[in-house]
Amino acid sequence: MITKLYGVDLFGDTINPSRGGIVSDRFIFPPFTILDAKQGDWQERKRAWSSLGISGEIGRSAKSYNIHEWIEDNRELIGISGSIHGDGTSIFDPVLCEVMYTWFCPKAGQVVDPFAGGSVRGIVAGELGMNYWGCDLRNEQITANNIQADEIQPIIKPIWVCGDSLETLETSPIADFIFSCPPYGDLEKYSDDPRDLSSMDYHAFIAAYRRIILKSIIKLRNDSFACFVVGDFRDKKGFYRNFVSETINAFELCGARLYNEAILATSVGSACMRVTKQFDASRKMAKVHQNILVFCKGDPRKATDKIKEAAK
Repeated sequence: MITKLYGVDLFGDTINPSRGGIVSDRFIFPPFTILDAKQGDWQERKRAWSSLGISGEIGRSAKSYNIHEWIEDNRELIGISGSIHGDGTSIFDPVLCEVMYTWFCPKAGQVVDPFAGGSVRGIVAGELGMNYWGCDLRNEQITANNIQADEIQPIIKPIWVCGDSLETLETSPIADFIFSCPPYGDLEKYSDDPRDLSSMDYHAFIAAYRRIILKSIIKLRNDSFACFVVGDFRDKKGFYRNFVSETINAFELCGARLYNEAILATSVGSACMRVTKQFDASRKMAKVHQNILVFCKGDPRKATDKIKEAAK
């Protein structure tokens, strides 16, 4: 259990005072618009989560769909989706999960994730005593996630269902918090299934993406928050797709207004080695951040009051 591994309990009460001061003691990390995943406290907390045995890349073989070759040819794109596993598969940051759940979901609330992917978001939610429902198109991913949950045994076992979110969201639980990291177009392709967003051309991808967001917001309780972690990515000619704006527009069309936006500063990693060559050749800057977009359906003050009341 993570509370035994690190010095703050599930909702920010200090067990062992943090070096971040009184604000960090209350909120885990200061709720500023830049979250620095490179700093020592963040990395220490990440190691604590990793020690539970979370392996978010298991069941997700991007390499089997030639993403490894694609990455080698498009190195400037790497870094927008967390750390990169040896086969080219991105892994979600468990500390970001913990922070977003703590800040924007009522204690013991229901999380719905329409783009579940690996096990991380489900395991962290369960370990924090929250109910989690996630959907993924690939049965092998669901099997791998359930095996990890059985091994780690979080307080509440996450529920992963196999299928197309456009269909499975019809029977998902009512959500207290929507939290997800959608596929970035065809940046990481996981299957040849025509329903897989990563296998679609960009226009079809955006159309399906908007419908999934609509179905997710329909499932979200009034006066509640939703959060998507996204990043702009380039097309084959090197121009940005403006995926962040597409995401904001999709949510606002569904009646969920943009309420917070923040930058997650990720590890520089290989950017130091590749930035000189890529910038000299094409003036492409190395991307070392993601965008955290928080939306509210209804009244944000009432949504906040629900979170505070549940924490009592």
